[in-house]
Formats: sequence, structure tokens, C-alpha cells
Amino acid sequence: MTDKLKLGRRAFVTTMALATTLALSVPTWAQDVLKVAAIWTVPVEQQWASRLHNALVAADERGDIEYVYSENTSNTDYERVMREYAEQGIGLLVGEAFGVEQPAREVAAEYPEIKFLMGSSLPPAEPNFATFDNFIQEPSYLTGMIAGAKTETNMIGMVGGYAIPEVNRLMNAFMAGALSVNPDAKFSVNFINSWYDPPKAKEAAFAMVDAGADILYAERFGVSDAAKERGILAIGNVIDTAADYPGTILASALWHGEPMIDQAIADVKDGSFSASDYGIYAFMKYGGSSMVADADLAGADVVAAAEAKGAEITAGTFEVEIDDTEPSSTM
Repeated sequence: MTDKLKLGRRAFVTTMALATTLALSVPTWAQDVLKVAAIWTVPVEQQWASRLHNALVAADERGDIEYVYSENTSNTDYERVMREYAEQGIGLLVGEAFGVEQPAREVAAEYPEIKFLMGSSLPPAEPNFATFDNFIQEPSYLTGMIAGAKTETNMIGMVGGYAIPEVNRLMNAFMAGALSVNPDAKFSVNFINSWYDPPKAKEAAFAMVDAGADILYAERFGVSDAAKERGILAIGNVIDTAADYPGTILASALWHGEPMIDQAIADVKDGSFSASDYGIYAFMKYGGSSMVADADLAGADVVAAAEAKGAEITAGTFEVEIDDTEPSSTM
């Protein structure tokens, strides 16, 4: 396996067999700056990880923290890498516990002086294990409105990673938004059981297009490629990929990691960090999520209707239901 540890602009790469102990390069920390480490199971370019990684890089560049990270860390190696970072004198560790809930929590319990901010489907744990998620169901609803208004076949294909709450709630919100403007809309739902397998996601999307879908919901990388090749439209998720797929991305629900990351850093520094759910900072009212749409593709009136609903969400006069149940196909 290969681990990449990056500090500032320097990269240290060590290659070894899975069972071999990884010798992490110990950075020379400044004495008065918060030390933050992150562990990602995917490349930092992947949608979900990139939102938080970029926010941490920005905080590092401002001088608020010193940031190091590992990417492409397997679940079987995650616990060990957590411990090695903990031994380096960090003050905050950010990561994803979805596939390593028990070992991640055990490590946190062993290092009560370190604060942990972990993506998780389970509740926080005292005294130092805070959780978060990408609660972007609000802009997902808005993109659903646009898709429901634009589909001509009334058939929308949806490809997700895993059928877990953090994916399910986005899909359910998207479907609710589509149905709010088009009760005749039908959905084909498929989970590829991987966070990063573009070829598999692409093949799943092709099957949906062959079955009549004229819009694809791209929860995973690879789906928009299928839409582009087949000449249909796609809905983006977490990041804006419109520049990579000109004429293809109808709208996207965006996650902004800065509000949550900046709040967590501030809380660690002033001593108020607690074992709480930081996922609320993904809500639109905190600036943690938003919708972007292509008015040329969607139509100015369609985008205006979605934006008006977004204003209601931000004002608190309309609430998008958080539905974590697994969605199913209706076509």
C-alpha cells in the first residue's frame, strides 16, 4: 500500500506491504500553533474528502493551524495510523469513521487530551469524540426540483456509493424535490458499494440510460461521465464539476467544509470543543451548503423557483425532511 503524508508543500511517500509498520515522518511543529492531522480512506480529490481537506489547507495557509494528512488509508490500517498521529502531539484529528467506528472510538478513548472530529453515522462519545456528516439534504432537494422540472421521460437514474444514512438522506431529499414539481417522476436507484469506483458507477449509469432515464443523479464519480457520453444531463453532488462536463451538469448540491472546520478549530483553541454533532454546520443557514445551477440548461424560471425555495429554507419557513431510510427504485 502507499500512504502519503503531506506537510505544507512537502510530501513524504513510503511504500510497503500491508502488514509492515508504516514509519510516519514526524513533523517539526511550531510551539504555539494548533496541530491538526487528517486521515482519509480515499484520495483527497474525492468529493467528500476534498471539502474538508481544502478547508484544512486554507486554515493552514492562514496560519491558524499546522496540517498533515494521510490519504488512501485502508480500513484495516486506519487504527494504527490514528495512533501514530496521536503520538506526534496533535491537538485535533479529523477523519472518517464510517468503516472503523469501534476502533476509532477506542483510539479516542486512549487519548483523552486529543480532540477527534470524525465523520460518523453514530452519536458523539464523551469526552472527546465529536461527529459530523455532510447534511446537504437542503440543496439536494433544490436540485431535485430542477431535475423534476427538466426530465422529459419522467425517469431519473440515481447512483450512490453505499446505502448508509449520509447517502440515503441526500437521495431521499432529491427525490422529494423532484416529486414536489413533478408527481409523475420515477427513479432508478443503484448503490455500487464503493466510495470510489468510477468505472462501476459509470456502468450502473449506462444501464439506467438504456432503461429510459434522461437525467442522472451523480452521487459518485463516474456517473457524469456516462451522462456526457450519452448526451443527457446530470445532477452533481458535494462539488461543482460543471467546468469538467460542459453542457452536462444541470445543477449541483454543494457542501462547504469551512464553517464546520473553522468552528471546530476555534472551539479547540478556546477550550469549548465537546463531544457534539458538528454536522449542523452543513446546513444552508450556516453557509455549509448551497445549490448551483446552469440557467442555460435548466431554464431561468426553473432555477428561479428553486432559488426561491432555497430562500425559504434559509429563512426557516420551509424545512427539508431528513430521511435516512434506504431509497428504492420506483421504475
